[in-house]
Amino acid sequence: MPQETRPSLTVRRAAPADLDALVPLFDGYRRFYGRPSDPGLARDFLQQRFDRSESVVFLALLGEQAVGFTQLYPSFSSVSAARIHVLNDLFVSERGRRHGVGKALLAAAIEFGRADGAVRLVLSTGHTNLAAQALYESTGWKRDDENREYEFSLR
Repeated sequence: MPQETRPSLTVRRAAPADLDALVPLFDGYRRFYGRPSDPGLARDFLQQRFDRSESVVFLALLGEQAVGFTQLYPSFSSVSAARIHVLNDLFVSERGRRHGVGKALLAAAIEFGRADGAVRLVLSTGHTNLAAQALYESTGWKRDDENREYEFSLR
């Protein structure tokens, strides 16, 4: 029996021309967090980030199929007096899971952060998102036990 060949995994920085591939992934990410499907909103949001150069997005492909993305937002740490990046979004579609896509996206984010002169990447995830926590910890991310995160809703 011939061995099944697995499609190759590539991760690259996304560009506005990748919107058609990114929109279903971004919409899936939002649905994962309980938001209703809204591909138009997803497209508009991503388009604005590209137009304003407000984020860096990496796209993962298995063969030719888009299967995951991560989005970084530039920021700064006053205490460190240095640039940081907020890894705000990471999503892998069902098709991309168990192919190393999440690890590859994290590696791309880390490589970018280093090249950009950032002193660290930061992220937050839900307390119940155990799969994401396991991924982050398996790739060397450390949970912050010193600080507690708060938010203030403006809407």
